[in-house]
Amino acid sequence: MKSIIILGDGMADEPIEALGGKTPMQYADTPYMDKLAALGVTGQMKTVADGFHPGSEVANMAVLGYDLPKVYEGRGVLEAASIGVTLQPGEMAMRCNLICVEGEILKNHSAGHISTEEADELIQYLNEKLGSDKVKFYTGVSYRHLLVVKNGDKRLDCTPPHDVPLHPFRPLMIKPEAPEAKETADLLNDLILKSQELLKDHPVNLKRIAAGKDPANSIWPWSPGYRPAMQTMQEMYGFGKGSVISAVDLIRGIGVYAGLEVINVEGATGLYDTNYEGKAYAALEALKTNDFVYLHVEASDEAGHEGDVELKIKTIEYLDKRAIRIIYEELQKWDEPVAIAVLPDHPTPCSIRTHTNTPVPFLIYKPGQEPDAVTRFDEFSVLNGKYGVLEKDEFIRELL
Repeated sequence: MKSIIILGDGMADEPIEALGGKTPMQYADTPYMDKLAALGVTGQMKTVADGFHPGSEVANMAVLGYDLPKVYEGRGVLEAASIGVTLQPGEMAMRCNLICVEGEILKNHSAGHISTEEADELIQYLNEKLGSDKVKFYTGVSYRHLLVVKNGDKRLDCTPPHDVPLHPFRPLMIKPEAPEAKETADLLNDLILKSQELLKDHPVNLKRIAAGKDPANSIWPWSPGYRPAMQTMQEMYGFGKGSVISAVDLIRGIGVYAGLEVINVEGATGLYDTNYEGKAYAALEALKTNDFVYLHVEASDEAGHEGDVELKIKTIEYLDKRAIRIIYEELQKWDEPVAIAVLPDHPTPCSIRTHTNTPVPFLIYKPGQEPDAVTRFDEFSVLNGKYGVLEKDEFIRELL
C-alpha cells in the first residue's frame, strides 16, 4: 500500500486560557483531520529522543524512523544537502540565521521573515567581506542560511535563536564544550560581531527600517555538524521511490539523505501564505508513481514562534481544508488504496514561543482497517487511541 505523511510542523500546543482552556488544535475547525481520526487509529509519538534538543531536524528524522544517536549531525549539514553543497572531510556546516538585534536584545530569530531576495543580497555581501578559504556563506531561504567552516570543531554550545526571543544576545553567544573547540567558538563569535557592524547600514536594512520592518542586522550560527552517515529509507524499509515536499531547506536536506526526491512547489513559502493547494496536488501527482510521500507544512511552527494564537489556529485550519481535504477526497476516487498519516513533529506552544519535547498526537488511516474509538484529532483525544505512545521507528513501521 502506498503511504503519505502530512506533517504540520509545530502544530501541537498547550491549553490556552483565552481559548477556554483548549489548545489551538482543539479549538480549530478541522473536519478532515477529525474524519481521518474517526476512520483510522491514533496515538502519541515521542519524536525527541532522550538527550536531544527538540529541534525540527531531530523530530522530523525521528518521524522517518532514524536512530538519532547514530546519525545526528546537526541542522546545518541537512540544509547543505538541500541547497546542493557537498561537504568535504573536515568541513563543518552550521545553520546561519539572519536575525534582528535591537540594542543588546535578540528581537527575533527571522529578521521579520525577511524575503529570500533581500537575504541573498546580504549573504553575498557577508561572503564578500567575511568569507575566506576557511569560511563560506551560502544563501538558503528567507532567514535560514548556511555557514561552512573548514576544520571547524563541532564541540560547541550553541543556542537556537528561536528559543530566546527578547533575551540579551551576548550571554547566548557560542561557547566551547572542549578546550580544542575554543578557536572555532572565537571565530564564530567574531563573525557575529563583525556581521553586526557590516549589516547595520546596509541599503537592504535601511530600506526595511524605512518601511517599518525589522532589519536583518546580525548573523546567528548554530547546530554544527559534519556529513552524516544515513541509510536511505529505501534501504531501511524496502519500498521503491519516495518524495519530499517542503519549503524548508532543513526538511528537503533530510529528504536528500533519506533518498527521497525533492519536489519544488511554486508559492511554497514556509509561512501561513504558503501554497497549500499546490503542495496537495503535487503530493497526489507524486503518489501516482511513488510509494511514499512526505508532505511538510511549516506554517504552524512559525505562528507558534511568533506567539500568535489566532494565526496558529488559522494555519491549522488551512492545512485541514486546503491540503488534507484535497488529498483525502481525491484519493477516494483512486482504485489503489493509500495510507494517510497526519501529525506534528513537536509542539511549539504560543505561550513560550519555542519547541518542547512533549509527545505529539498522530493518526494513521488505512482504507478497510478497524478504527479505534477516537473521533477527533488533537493532543488529548488521542490519549484514548489504540497505540498509546510510540517511539523510535515504531510509527513509521506501523504506517508502512
